[in-house]
Amino acid sequence: MTARLRDTDPMRLADAMHTLLGGMPDFFNREATILDFAELANTPERIDWPGIASLLRRYRLQPVAVSNLPEAFIEGARKIGLAVLDADNASISAPDAPVAAAPAPAPAATPAVEAPKAAPVAAAEPTLIIDRPLRSGQQAYARGDLVLLCGVSHGAEVIADGSIHCYGPLRGRALAGAQGNSRARVFSTNFGPELVSIAGVYRTFEKGIPESVAGKTAQAWLKGEGDNQILTIAPLQAL
Repeated sequence: MTARLRDTDPMRLADAMHTLLGGMPDFFNREATILDFAELANTPERIDWPGIASLLRRYRLQPVAVSNLPEAFIEGARKIGLAVLDADNASISAPDAPVAAAPAPAPAATPAVEAPKAAPVAAAEPTLIIDRPLRSGQQAYARGDLVLLCGVSHGAEVIADGSIHCYGPLRGRALAGAQGNSRARVFSTNFGPELVSIAGVYRTFEKGIPESVAGKTAQAWLKGEGDNQILTIAPLQAL
């Protein structure tokens, strides 16, 4: 899981987490988390690493690494045991110890014409189809789309990098676009989840499901662009 931080102040982050998750301290299940600082609005003078780590663990998230972190804060992240990732999510390691220089080998002859290399073709991720009910405590994850034929019970969790299609009661938690696909959607013939998420934008229902979609055929998607995206839920027939 990747947490995109736009602020580093633990108090403001705590307020944002409370608003986002409704104050549920056991919302997550100890998921390993990468802290992404690419969208940091302002560079602070210092970062309270223990405070941030403590806040995330309060919501049962386990921070393991950081990415897109300004160089001035890298040492502090390492001191509390966080790995530092570069833009390609490859670990930044210390430079190798110097070694004695060896004579450079003679350059190989370069062919006059090099045969063109075929461009790799990305294979589409297969759709995962589950034809049994998902009970409380169970989890399903799909690298592509996820199709659920028999519904999802309270306390279960379904996650997909693509869209989620549920042809039965959708309870529990449904997280589509898990790798950041903001065009993913959640479809259900009987809408009633505890939480729905698209590309990390969450919505919980402590005050109940809106009457217009509760128990009805509905879909959830992100409306808008960039930071102005809003998770929208509406009956299918109304679109």
